[in-house]
Amino acid sequence: MTPLEALQATLAGEHAAVYVYGVLGGRTSVSTQPELAAGLRAAYDVHRSRRDQVTAMIRAKGEEPVAAEVSYELPNDADTPGRCRRAAAEVEQRCTEVYAAAVGSTSRANRQWAIDALADAAVRQLSFGADPTSFPGVPEL
Repeated sequence: MTPLEALQATLAGEHAAVYVYGVLGGRTSVSTQPELAAGLRAAYDVHRSRRDQVTAMIRAKGEEPVAAEVSYELPNDADTPGRCRRAAAEVEQRCTEVYAAAVGSTSRANRQWAIDALADAAVRQLSFGADPTSFPGVPEL
């Protein structure tokens, strides 16, 4: 994978994360699940920021960033607080995978950005109830 392909894949992942977190936030009650709602909102904000950052990184290379899809499939029905948590954990798992690919395919500042994003997503994944893994974003053998 080229560095540009890795950044484009990361951007595509961020587009999906922003979409899914928007849906999850809309399905979570701030009054009855304030902690979950706050966690989803924080994740939404982080992924919007990361989306904007990687968009700028791609444009700095003189390339056109990949566009967002019209919609994305949710990881599950997300019709209960538990399912919303599991969906959020899966979004973060998917993000760790694209960040790990970016770590392996980029260098210097872009690699450091991907490392930071990977670590952040791995911690957020745990906050939504996922089990810890030895190497987040890397398939276990």
